Amino acid sequence: MSARLVLLGPPGAGKGTQAVRISGRLEVPAISTGDIFRANVAEQTELGKRAQRYMDAGEYVPDEVTNAMVRDRLAQPDAVPGFLLDGYPRTSDQVAELDGMLSDDGQRLDAVVELTADTDEVVTRLLKRASEQGRADDTEPVIRRRLEVYAEQTAPLARLYADRGLLVQVDGIGEIDEVTDRILAALTPKLG
Repeated sequence: MSARLVLLGPPGAGKGTQAVRISGRLEVPAISTGDIFRANVAEQTELGKRAQRYMDAGEYVPDEVTNAMVRDRLAQPDAVPGFLLDGYPRTSDQVAELDGMLSDDGQRLDAVVELTADTDEVVTRLLKRASEQGRADDTEPVIRRRLEVYAEQTAPLARLYADRGLLVQVDGIGEIDEVTDRILAALTPKLG
């Protein structure tokens, strides 16, 4: 099946888990910017070397580098029929860049899935994960701030995609299978 999707959602909403499940069901690659960064750094590509300099300094990788990595990944043969992007776009500038990438190839997004989640539930999940994984820096104030930043940065994207008729919101809280089923049901009208 051909599907070009973006997955949005706050930290702890289950995006990573659902990206793998949905991409498997739709037979398209799940593409995460984190994975793209790691692959480019590991392979010592020119873009990877540029990104590494920023990451080593504890800075955000600039959009121009991120956009170039995403463009390169979407041009790979497995992503030509479709993809599920997780972690990109994160800004309105990146939305415009993605639009350009797709239109250059005569393509467009089919849908944008936003996993929604109760803030207190997400904080509880992330605190549990931090405890299990020994992440001492993931304290409740830090987690709540990350959620605020996500809301500030992503709310405009969700509105933009809603205005285009592409946004489907799905409750990300519940059993993993239930959430997967909700996402697939929400996508059915968009994918035909």
